[in-house]
Parts: sequence; C-alpha cells; structure tokens
Amino acid sequence: MPSRRQIREAAVQFLYCSDLEGGAPAADYRNTFWELLTESDRRRLLHSTMRALEHICQGRLDRLLELSDRSPQALARLSASTDFAILKHELQLVLRYESEWTMQYNICRKIPVHDADQETAVTQLEVALKKLYAIEHDLSAARNRFINAIDDQPQLRNSLEPVTASIRRLQRISDRVRMLEKPENFPDQTDLKHLRESHVDLIELRRDADSLVDLVLKHKAEVDKSLAEIITNFAPERIDPVDRAILRLSACELMTRPELSPNIVINEAIDLAKKFGSNDSGRFVNGILDQLAKS
Repeated sequence: MPSRRQIREAAVQFLYCSDLEGGAPAADYRNTFWELLTESDRRRLLHSTMRALEHICQGRLDRLLELSDRSPQALARLSASTDFAILKHELQLVLRYESEWTMQYNICRKIPVHDADQETAVTQLEVALKKLYAIEHDLSAARNRFINAIDDQPQLRNSLEPVTASIRRLQRISDRVRMLEKPENFPDQTDLKHLRESHVDLIELRRDADSLVDLVLKHKAEVDKSLAEIITNFAPERIDPVDRAILRLSACELMTRPELSPNIVINEAIDLAKKFGSNDSGRFVNGILDQLAKS
C-alpha cells in the first residue's frame, strides 16, 4: 500500500509540472505524467517524454514572441554605453540559444518514434533529446547570467524589466523541461521500483494521488484567495512554482480536511519543501501555513 508521503510527493510533482502559463488544462497531462513515472519500455518512455515535452512547451511560443518583441528596445538601451557591453552580449546569447532550442525541439517532434518499431528512430530521438537538453543547459545559464547582471545594475532594472520578465517566464518552462532529463526529481525512484512490483499498489498510488490533485484543483480559487490574505502582494506567478504547488496542496488540506491535524499537514509540507524546493522553501512554507492554520 502506498504511503501518504508517496501520495503527496506524486501530487506535488503533478501540480508543479502541470501548472503552466498558457498551457493546457492540468487534466490533459495526467496520463503522460503517470507514464513517465512508471513506464520501463524504452520506446514507450520516449513517446511519453515527447508528449510531456509538448504539454510543457504549450505557451512557450507566446512567451518567445513576447521576448522577441521586447528585445530590440532592450538591446538599444544596452547599446547606449560601452559599460553595458557584457549585458548586451548576454542578451544576444539568450536570443541565440532560444532560437537554437526551438529548432532542436522541432527536430525532436519530427522523429516518429510513436510509429517506429525500428531501433533507428528510437536512437535518433535519444540523440536529439540529448542535444536539446545540452542547449537547455546553455540557455538556462545565459538567462541566469543576464538576470543576475541586471540585479547588479539598478539603473537598468526599470527599463529592462519587460525583457527580464519574459526571460523569467521562459525559464519557468525550462525548469519543467529539465525534470524530463532528470527523472530523479520525480517521486523517489526506489519507491516506484517497489510499487511497480505490485500492480495493486501502483493503481492505488495513482488513484489516491489523482484524488488529492482533484481536490486541490477543485478548490484552487478558494485556496489562492486564502493565501492572498496572508501573502503580501500575492500573485501565484510571483511564487516559486515548487513552493506554490506545496502551498496549494497543504492549504487545501488545512481548509477542506478537518480530520487531519494541522501540525501534521504543516510538517509534511516542510518535508516536501526540503526535498523539492530551495534552501528557503521550508521556512517560507512553514510561515504561510502556520498563519493559515491559525486564521
């Protein structure tokens, strides 16, 4: 029987992966999500990876067009002084890698692995995805260098905020793409190996995790409203996506499941934040949920 920890980890990862700007409804991603967790056949796993990639990248084109529209003005601003030459170069690198990523993504999409019984197509997609992930690493590094450099130039922050915002939105998509490269970021693989050995347990894990996700999605508006009463200048997109998923899950349980001890829910949320979030996630999640439990 799957543990409550396993169920909550799976639910948080689903909420994180499926909560996309401009993306399809979360429910559309559900089958693909579980295939990524449980599939062992090489070809079917690659097929699931591509379906997940296509889901995650919905909305990316709009963000990319937004960046393209905003970049000329930003480049003109950076060209005004030689002091900003490095920043200008970093932004140009970002734009170049964005273009390379898009071209490589389209190459991946054209490989018909779902129709192929031949080893050739499977190998081609593995190689193409490996190249896509390599570009992704370079792209993310260039984005981070640009954003960090802007933080060191307060006189540029306001004028470059539009292009910086577009880059941050694209990076949020990239963070999810990198989960496809690093499946260990999904719930613990040891747990899944054990669960795969018992078909009943795996069915129960999906049933219970899906039920928990459905509860969160059903009360999402109500949960966000309650969080907004606690978090100053609350806007979901301003909160780290992992923290957001954990907060929504745990806040929903605090608000809709009175049979659960608030202390247990909060402690479990802290554990999730420590495993999946940043160094500050545990304290942040603890503070918000503690206030919510007392309200």
